[in-house]
Amino acid sequence: MTMIALAGVALGRVYAGPLLTRLVLGAALGSVLVSVAARRLPSWLVAPLSVLALAGWTGLSLRLAAAHADLPGSLAEVTADAARNAIPRLLTAMIPMEPAPDTVLVPLVAAWLAGLAGAEVALRAGRVLLGYLPPVLLYAGALYVVGPNAEPAVWPTVAFAAVAAAGLAVPARQDPAGTDPAAGLAPAVRAAVRARLVAVTAAGVAAVIGFAALLAPVVAGRVDERPVDPRRYVEPPQVESLDENPLIRISGWALSPDQKLLEVSTEEGASGPDQGGLRIRLAVLSDYDGVTWRVGATYRNAGRILPAAEPAPGGTVDTVRQQITVADLSGRLLPAVATPREVTGARVAYDPATGTLIRPEGLSPGLRYTVTSARERPDANLLATANVPAGDAVARVLRVADGAPEQLRRLAAQLADSNGAPYARAAAIEEFLAEHYRVTADAPSGHAYPNLAFFLFGPRNGGGQRGTSEQFAAAFAVLGRLAGLPTRVVVGFEPKGDGPVRAVDAFAWPEVLFEGIGWVPFDPMPRPDSEPRPVEEDFRPTPEDPPPSEVPEPTLEPTATPPAAAPEPASGRHGVSTPVLVGGGTGGLVLLVGLVLLTLGTLRRSQTRARLDRGDPGQRIAGAWREVTDALRLAGRPVGGDLAASEVAERARHAIVEARAAMAADRTRAPEGAGTPDVPARDGGSNGRGPTDAGEPAGGGAGPRDADVAELARLLNQVAFALGTATLEQAERAAGVAEDYVAVLRAARPWWRRLLWSVHPGPLRWRR
Repeated sequence: MTMIALAGVALGRVYAGPLLTRLVLGAALGSVLVSVAARRLPSWLVAPLSVLALAGWTGLSLRLAAAHADLPGSLAEVTADAARNAIPRLLTAMIPMEPAPDTVLVPLVAAWLAGLAGAEVALRAGRVLLGYLPPVLLYAGALYVVGPNAEPAVWPTVAFAAVAAAGLAVPARQDPAGTDPAAGLAPAVRAAVRARLVAVTAAGVAAVIGFAALLAPVVAGRVDERPVDPRRYVEPPQVESLDENPLIRISGWALSPDQKLLEVSTEEGASGPDQGGLRIRLAVLSDYDGVTWRVGATYRNAGRILPAAEPAPGGTVDTVRQQITVADLSGRLLPAVATPREVTGARVAYDPATGTLIRPEGLSPGLRYTVTSARERPDANLLATANVPAGDAVARVLRVADGAPEQLRRLAAQLADSNGAPYARAAAIEEFLAEHYRVTADAPSGHAYPNLAFFLFGPRNGGGQRGTSEQFAAAFAVLGRLAGLPTRVVVGFEPKGDGPVRAVDAFAWPEVLFEGIGWVPFDPMPRPDSEPRPVEEDFRPTPEDPPPSEVPEPTLEPTATPPAAAPEPASGRHGVSTPVLVGGGTGGLVLLVGLVLLTLGTLRRSQTRARLDRGDPGQRIAGAWREVTDALRLAGRPVGGDLAASEVAERARHAIVEARAAMAADRTRAPEGAGTPDVPARDGGSNGRGPTDAGEPAGGGAGPRDADVAELARLLNQVAFALGTATLEQAERAAGVAEDYVAVLRAARPWWRRLLWSVHPGPLRWRR
């Protein structure tokens, strides 16, 4: 029972509130109590009795969940809906999930069945370990459903393991006779039985230990891995084609202005100055492909309480509570004032990125719901100096689809040229559209590139330069993106107050995203009773083809032979000859390369001197060690950061032996008198040895003995584990070993690699 309750605790991490955990605890307690109470009855009666108890507990739990989520409908309707949609909604619900009938049904039934199966196996069959299997599977399923959507369940898992161990440690039920089962056997047989029991027990323990040894590395290797989210395999609720692009509905609504779409009532107690004229959002369209604007949202099933976002600093937030009744509005999109925080009376799915809602079952006449929204109003004083974001996070609302007409690009560039600040650019586009175009209800629908080009630049007497809010909002959004502004289009309603919301109240408006402020709406619609100014007065697009020449065409038979053009004298030519250009360019390139190499060589020498001659003895010993490791890396023998100093010294010894052998082979092959690489040595060396020290192989030249790098490793360990004990003599000794070692490795390299050794930029940038 406790193990099943802990599974409910693990699953409850992705639920809002403790209701789910309490319901699972009740299911665990009820299932085990039924099995305990019926343990003396025939086994075939236990399952029917437990199922009846499960039905009663499920009905009570669904009623509690429905009341908690404030869902309408009878218990039968709620139960039927939960049975049909429990699994999909469980895997598509927004985190944190609200305990609703469809999100608690599956965990509830699974917990009850796990308790029934585990109790029956443990009590009737006496197989405690096998009885653990249902609770373990339930706990694993809870962890899988949670996935990466919550913090690791550390303490529930530890408690689960502790309860399981305690259950195994409880002594088993004794035999009623209370005697040893082998007591009546002959001594030889009894000894054989006991030996067999010991062997079987030892084999079992060995098997368990072996299994743990094999499984432990696999489990340990997956501790830091991100769990798989099962929601990736389930498609969340989708909008229909009618809702994917509701912008095309503007023209239809404009032709039927008296059609009643909604009934709105702003409840008493809503804060804010004037509740009339509130904009009710229907959809937010962020994606544009040059043909249509689309919603492109990801809706997740949500409960009554929606996720809250931090308001922008400096702005004001008004709480608006409205009761909305659907009339003739169709589709799945659910209207609400931005940004909704609580919805009652309807089951909804929510997209946090846009703050919009849908009803997965679709809208129906008479549907009534109440929505509480947090309406944000930015500080207008911050807009003039606000910037706009950039980068991958806003690439979606900055994307300009291929095929944008050149006239649109030129108009956007013209409006942006004289307005550097983002808000000034947006205001210039808003003002240009409001002053040059006319609103007409009978304008044809369409917002593809050709439609917008005709709306902006088409002749007035041919139907151009007029449209509905569809064209105004779409044109603003496209021009804004061409001017570098992140934009989107919003479709909604602006009623005059409480009462009916009709088709004439539907319109579209653009929004621009500003850093630290959020999305700000703009109104590019013309002012009432204003006469639009001709576009040609402020924007005259460059003609696509050059005008025909006004010079008369020459006759087919010229009357006189035209005089030959006199050749241009050489003295009149301007510019520099090609050889001079080539020579100057080559010389400049050589000079640039020389300066780069000189700079690199100077930096490398300065780095070496800083390592070996500056700082306290400990720092100089560490610098000498870095010189050795850099030399190994330059010689093509890099050492990993996971190796101990003694291991690095051993690899360095092998490298120097091979380098000396290579140098000896080169001297053997070289003809008499041919030059061989010389190894610079410190005269007498700070290590106190000359080029003829014992231990040098023939022809090896001057260089460090094999033990010197090992001594440097010991000095490094001394610096690391005994701070402040290194002396100046030890630092000078380390510097001498490092210089000799680097010299030998460098001398063994080919001539061209020796040239590049001192100017290689690697040691200047390699991480330590």
